[in-house]
Amino acid sequence: MNIPMVDLKGQFRELQAQIEAGFREVCETTQFILGPRAKAFEEEVAAYCGVKHAIGVASGTDALHLALRAAGIGPGDEVITTPFTFIATAEAISYVGGTPIFVDIDPATFNIDVNLIEAAITDKTRAILPVHLFGQPADLAPMAALCEKYSLKLIEDCAQSFGAEYGGKKSGAFGDLGCFSFFPSKNLGGYGDGGMVVTDNDAFANKVQVLRNHGSRVRYHHSTIGYNSRLDEMQAVVLRAKLPHLDDYNRKRRRNAHLYSERLKGSPILPPAEDGKGSHVYHQYTVLSPRRDELQQVLTAAGIACAVYYPIPLHRQEVYGELWAGRNFPVAEQVAEQVLSLPMYPELTADQVHRVCDVLLDAVK
Repeated sequence: MNIPMVDLKGQFRELQAQIEAGFREVCETTQFILGPRAKAFEEEVAAYCGVKHAIGVASGTDALHLALRAAGIGPGDEVITTPFTFIATAEAISYVGGTPIFVDIDPATFNIDVNLIEAAITDKTRAILPVHLFGQPADLAPMAALCEKYSLKLIEDCAQSFGAEYGGKKSGAFGDLGCFSFFPSKNLGGYGDGGMVVTDNDAFANKVQVLRNHGSRVRYHHSTIGYNSRLDEMQAVVLRAKLPHLDDYNRKRRRNAHLYSERLKGSPILPPAEDGKGSHVYHQYTVLSPRRDELQQVLTAAGIACAVYYPIPLHRQEVYGELWAGRNFPVAEQVAEQVLSLPMYPELTADQVHRVCDVLLDAVK
């Protein structure tokens, strides 16, 4: 039984007629950029997240970049974030001329350790940028309190957490701005790149709308230097077809995660922890084992896909090596050596989960 990491074909088969009809309509109307479907999708996301504004952009990375610019982050500013995430989080800070200030992670949730943030705040700090890693919201309330105390912005990296909740709000709606990715493998994924910025702040929304379209709101009138970063109509077709099913997709992810955890409980393989402060939507199901590399080989030999997210913390990346030379983040470093992500998607069956667990448990018995 070969088991893939994700199964995008399964979702497509269920929605194929709707998606193909939408593609045809776009081609027939030739409205490919900033058309009615992307606008409708923005309105649907805003309603889903419970915010006033949702602005479609070309990628999750662009969402972070434009959100930081809208929030006024620029050269010389510091933004506190996690070293254990995809590099786009730190890249976006660097794009605007800021400096990513890394804070170590919580060993249970892999999210930024809120107890270490205040010590990292300086007179140059302008924002805190938590990542809701693998689908579990970071502990936002203490961060919001710090932002109020020190007059900072709270910008959520929600690339992996669409549909999760914290404090009675959807992921992305708690901070000043929330940033989503629609990369194909995400819980809500397109058939290419795409992203979204959500906010209740009118000024921030206006700034993102202008920045994404070459600094222009009225054609051929440009108020600032902007970018070419629009969510296209083809992606909007796919994402609008999937959005009504998102809560069900996430429910199935949680079901599979709980089955994994029940099977692995008591074994040398440590299942992911839920901190109970928000709802986890399991973009990834990531376990810990000091025998990670061996288990990866065993699974691969059995025809079971797996992956390591992330093998090298950001402070150890060459691009940030000089900035963070001599600095250690021991929890992130240890976790990076032990994490292993297992197959996780809504269409994953109980039999497949049991098969993965059988292979793992046999390897460590």
